[in-house]
Amino acid sequence: MEKNQACLVIIKPDGLLKSLTGNIITALSETKLKIIAAKIVSVKKELAEKHYCQLKENQIKKHGKEKGIKIFEDTLKYIMGEYHTNRVLALVYYGENAIEKIREIAGPTNPEDANPVSIRGRYGRINSKTGVFENCIHASDSEESAEKEIKLWFSPEELVINIYPVKIIKKEIEIKKWD
Repeated sequence: MEKNQACLVIIKPDGLLKSLTGNIITALSETKLKIIAAKIVSVKKELAEKHYCQLKENQIKKHGKEKGIKIFEDTLKYIMGEYHTNRVLALVYYGENAIEKIREIAGPTNPEDANPVSIRGRYGRINSKTGVFENCIHASDSEESAEKEIKLWFSPEELVINIYPVKIIKKEIEIKKWD
């Protein structure tokens, strides 16, 4: 059954450093989905930790505390740009079966397991020094994670359509305006 979904896509620091943004967006255009938000982000530690909060628990369970924490910390360094560049391109795609379509084109997280024609199969690698999967792209894996991730990376006004309920908060705030 087809239904409209949103999916967070992040072109990671290695993708930007290698100038793969155009190639990745072109590959994702095969999905016929709409981009409803996009921005360049310099990822700070707090955002990285919130985005990868489940990874820490999963890696500790899988590899033990010491190795699991190291994998988590290396992943934070990777997304924060300590190995490549300090920025990512965050996008929200929207349309029928967005998550499934994007993840099929992206390929499995581990580049060695990815089909060579997928984004991660073509451009990803495992860094032999850190063991980090440099897979160029993140794509939400479920509707629940997509909602959590989109709300983490974007504010409601940064999306061109409302995909989740919002509330209006009226308060005086200071905003920046071009001089």
